[in-house]
Amino acid sequence: MAQGIPDEVLMNTALIKDLADVAKDAALLQGVLMRAQETLVSYAPFTLFPTPVPKAVFLQALAVQTHYNTLVDRISQDSEFLQEALASTIEVDDFTARLFRIHQQILKEGRSQSIVLGLNRSDFMLDQKDGQAASLKQIEINTIAASFGGLSSQTPDLHRLVLKVAGRLEESRRILNNNPAAGLAGGIAKAWELYGSERAVIMFLVEENQRNIFDHRYVENELWKRNIRTIRRRFEDVSKTGTLDDNKNLFVDGQEVAVVYFRNGYMPQNYMSEQSWDTRLLMERSRAVKCPDISTHLAGTKKVQQVLARPGVLERFFPGQPQVVEQIRATFAGLYTLDMGPEGDTTVEMALAEPDKFVLKPQREGGGNNIYGSEICQVLEGMKDSTERMAYILMDKIHPRPVQNYLLRQDAPLKVSNCLSELGVFGAYVRQGKEMVMNECVGHLLRTKSSEHSDGGVAAGVAVLDNPLLI
Repeated sequence: MAQGIPDEVLMNTALIKDLADVAKDAALLQGVLMRAQETLVSYAPFTLFPTPVPKAVFLQALAVQTHYNTLVDRISQDSEFLQEALASTIEVDDFTARLFRIHQQILKEGRSQSIVLGLNRSDFMLDQKDGQAASLKQIEINTIAASFGGLSSQTPDLHRLVLKVAGRLEESRRILNNNPAAGLAGGIAKAWELYGSERAVIMFLVEENQRNIFDHRYVENELWKRNIRTIRRRFEDVSKTGTLDDNKNLFVDGQEVAVVYFRNGYMPQNYMSEQSWDTRLLMERSRAVKCPDISTHLAGTKKVQQVLARPGVLERFFPGQPQVVEQIRATFAGLYTLDMGPEGDTTVEMALAEPDKFVLKPQREGGGNNIYGSEICQVLEGMKDSTERMAYILMDKIHPRPVQNYLLRQDAPLKVSNCLSELGVFGAYVRQGKEMVMNECVGHLLRTKSSEHSDGGVAAGVAVLDNPLLI
């Protein structure tokens, strides 16, 4: 460390200065890609160089993932906890309320599926405020349509090649192997196997216009390698041709479906009509393995995340396992309720007094939904005395250390940017009845964006794909 500047910042700054020729070549490459792209296809955005990440916190994130898998699964089985945790949210958030009504209906009728498949991604940032050592803090956990497992399987070779071209052979060897696509497909394949019908297919439930289709394709290809057939269908397709037989087996276009893998259905706009909601209920009623099933989907809500941070709540799911509780709790940032009452009033006052210290988060996925800075005051002032505020939670703002890099992104100039990164860790688990037959950490994802942007992921057009270079 020189003059208080962290080693990782110095490393990337030096790398960028040393590799000016590579950056020029990258600018030429970007121009070629932009000219060659067609209307419907463009390259996935990426960083020119890998980003330094402290090895200790990286390994910490990987080590805690199997515990997060277990936590999500146990929450999904605890209907009483979900009822208590989401009681205030479903009063004011119609989307969460509709999901919860399906959950209640399935409980009333009795679950048909005995196999549970979870493919999730825990997202973290490194908190380094006040000159302290990097501390791993969870941003959220994604329990539905956790993306970029496919594309992040390809980025190691990309950065190895860039570093080799730049004459950085030693650094190229330090790029980690990473294949989340194979790991996610392995979880799906295990669920398919336990379903017990070789003729049954895996159904990817997808949007009409899928901008991130190649991310899906890598997972699909891994399944085809295992001789497992996949199909792609929309809500509308399932609505038209989906049926249940007397045993609640799901058929779509006459094909039996073993696993429904949701790559759609996580935002209100995904449900374009009442038919979409009826179709979600049809699939939930079936014996097919849903990834996620409705209770696992609800386990990933921001409100559940906030409730888990309360004293004593994690112990409910890990009785007699204080070390596991400590490992998970160490990754929690400050999380605060906005429910009506004295505690929620205190949260409002705290946020209005120092809005730059917090993030206001609605119950939404997909990136670009969070509220920062002065906008927090605008939003909260308009609803501080209304139950509308219960649709949100408040979280401490994380302060990662910026590093410099080039971001190769469609229609954006290539220049050195101060960048912030977010580390995602993929988990896959399969439970049959009460037995956990698979519980693994299956890879990682690094996304990097310019520090001028407060929120937004790759799909939102802000962040780009990256690789960690462990230091």
